[in-house]
Amino acid sequence: MREYGAPARFTIADDESIVRTVFEHARRSPDRVLFSRPVEDRWVDVTALEFADLVTGVAKGLVAAGVGPGDRVALLSATRFEWTLFDFAIWAAGAVSVPIYDSSSPDQIRWIVEDSGAVLAIVETATHAAGFDGVMSGPGRVLQIEDRAVEKLVAEGVRIDDAVVGDRLAGIRADDLASLVYTSGTTGRPKGCILTHRNFLSEVRGILVASVGDVAKPGNRMLTFLPLAHVLARAVSLAMFEAGGTQAHWSNFGTVAGQFHRFRPHVILGVPRVFEKVRDSAAHAAETGGRIPRAVFAFAEATAIAYSESLDTGGPSRLLKLRHAIADRLVYAKLRAALGDQCWWAISGGGALMPRLGHFFRGVGVPIYEGYGLTESTAAHCVNVPDEQKIGTVGRPMSGNSVRIAPDGEIELGGGVVFVGYWRNDSATADTFHDGWLRTGDLGELDDDGYLTLTGRKKDLLVTAGGKNVSPGPLEDRLRSNVLVSQAVVVGDGRPFIGVLLTLDPEPFGNWKSANGKPASATVADLATDTDLRAALQAVIDDANSTVSHAEAIKRFEILPHDLSEESGELTATLKIKRQVVSERFAEQIESIYRGH
Repeated sequence: MREYGAPARFTIADDESIVRTVFEHARRSPDRVLFSRPVEDRWVDVTALEFADLVTGVAKGLVAAGVGPGDRVALLSATRFEWTLFDFAIWAAGAVSVPIYDSSSPDQIRWIVEDSGAVLAIVETATHAAGFDGVMSGPGRVLQIEDRAVEKLVAEGVRIDDAVVGDRLAGIRADDLASLVYTSGTTGRPKGCILTHRNFLSEVRGILVASVGDVAKPGNRMLTFLPLAHVLARAVSLAMFEAGGTQAHWSNFGTVAGQFHRFRPHVILGVPRVFEKVRDSAAHAAETGGRIPRAVFAFAEATAIAYSESLDTGGPSRLLKLRHAIADRLVYAKLRAALGDQCWWAISGGGALMPRLGHFFRGVGVPIYEGYGLTESTAAHCVNVPDEQKIGTVGRPMSGNSVRIAPDGEIELGGGVVFVGYWRNDSATADTFHDGWLRTGDLGELDDDGYLTLTGRKKDLLVTAGGKNVSPGPLEDRLRSNVLVSQAVVVGDGRPFIGVLLTLDPEPFGNWKSANGKPASATVADLATDTDLRAALQAVIDDANSTVSHAEAIKRFEILPHDLSEESGELTATLKIKRQVVSERFAEQIESIYRGH
């Protein structure tokens, strides 16, 4: 059993809490800008003192509303300034936050509220509030952010003395429950992860001592656009706050590119699909520009990857440096400008990043530092850092954490970030731990330097009828690297061979139709059996197959009539495929892959 541990480089006192930093910032640097809020067409600064006053005011309102120490408060909203404000205010009142994705169904909301025993709910909109009809028991209230929830609570809390909040803060201990974070539920009913203040402090300080402090510091900016209900975005946001950096929030993925120009962030946090989309957008623009732009992008992409790879093998040659300089002027500078022209580097988590994509972005000049963790590990447990990066791995354990590989290849985690267990679910807690180590369900390898490489997920592992074990992730990643493919779902468990379901990216599909003489009005379903389209996709599959053995290669494919989405329930909020949902919903297409074989 292989194991690697990183020594702790910080301590956490028993009386510390994650919310204490709010008031330390206000005392030490009251004029420091911690947030920028979008107001109409501009950003409005929020100083440390202003934020502390807001947190205190809202916390007093929660106290006036009957929220007591240890009570659970549900928080459902898209990513915005008020989300973070309420998170801290709930803690300042001595209570426990229960984040809920704003895309959650009424059934999911009901389950989380009932399971957590939430006494009050903060939601963003009237539509969200409707999802709580009949859910809150007793006197439980539902307050809407867009219906002046902040102002109402501040007004209600005027009669509460500030000292009450001070007493609530003083009563918090590091090992107290801070948040119940429910798993995203790719399979089964979500379980509430018990995360303590010590867990969050371990995560935040681990991030900051892992050289991330080069960017997470006063004066530097981060644009948060991932769902804050997901522990990854929340943990990185908390680390940026702890360090005194400036944050802005944006929830609309479709318009976030424009906010890069407005806010000009120094660091961007994303999931792999976000970075795939950035690369694919550039490739798509080149594709539509004609033969010369297409050739220029191909040259630039190949050069970026070769340049990055050379950094790990002695450095670039003089010729490669020249090629890189040319590509920088033609392509890379434009890509960096699209990210606001101030982004030094990015962080990726929530899924495996293709090594080729990692090398591409490092070659462009925006290195992506990939990490790994679970909700159960308060987000990142391992992370790549500047000057100690191995692309293709998820880095080494952060300070105070350990990782080991079980005999069957499963990754097991230990350390201060590992959760206490599942809320009111002792059997699930017992199943999750092995000799005190967190069983992740992921498969991986650990090298001599302690770098962890993900090789698959135990539950996703396909075993063909011939007994061949196939991990779908690498194949799916390779397929999605083609601009025409949006999503790929590899199938074949218990089947005679490996197959795949493919969805197409709408814009590239439209360009493909135009370039290949197909009617502009033709849908994906109309062309699902088109010889030219299937030949184009077969070439993409042939490329993916070149990376695996014959027994692991994809033999047949089906094209789905529409893309997968979070709204339709086929993707999680962090854009992971819900395999069980896809398998059930497209059972007929899967059967057609194997019909007659």
